Amino acid sequence: GDTKGYVVEDDKILCKPGGNLYTAEEYADFHYRFDFKLTPGANNGLGIRTPSKGDAAYAGMELQILDNTADKFKNLRPYQYHGSIYGMVPAHRGYLRPVGEWNYQEVTVVGSRIKVELNGTVIVDGDVSKVTEYMGGSPHPGKDRKSGHFGFAGHNSPVMYRNIAIKRLD
Repeated sequence: GDTKGYVVEDDKILCKPGGNLYTAEEYADFHYRFDFKLTPGANNGLGIRTPSKGDAAYAGMELQILDNTADKFKNLRPYQYHGSIYGMVPAHRGYLRPVGEWNYQEVTVVGSRIKVELNGTVIVDGDVSKVTEYMGGSPHPGKDRKSGHFGFAGHNSPVMYRNIAIKRLD
């Protein structure tokens, strides 16, 4: 992936503006925990079960990492805000800490079920096999993938990550 857009500084991964950065290994079922800090207007994502090439949000799936308070994002669809399974399952909003503060998030993926906890609150608990309405009105090409790489899907915004841990559940 984009090893120039992401750097390690003081035990943190910083997306400077960057593209996608993926794990070398593929994962099927897993539990992932991390801390993140947003900058004003930040947009990034967690690519899950994604191939090493293509748009993580469609070739695999993307869990949105987003500054929900930014004016430029005020007219998004519900399944485009922070924590949402992009284009498919909306997240509950109102649990992000103010921009510039550290948040912690946990993601559990088992089969077609995806659960996202933000700062101790479950904001998504969905089964993508049951999704019938999609962004753009056409079926999501990556939603039925059983495994793939895990990574950060940068959208040219600075975001910081730390305390990253992933555990296989398969």
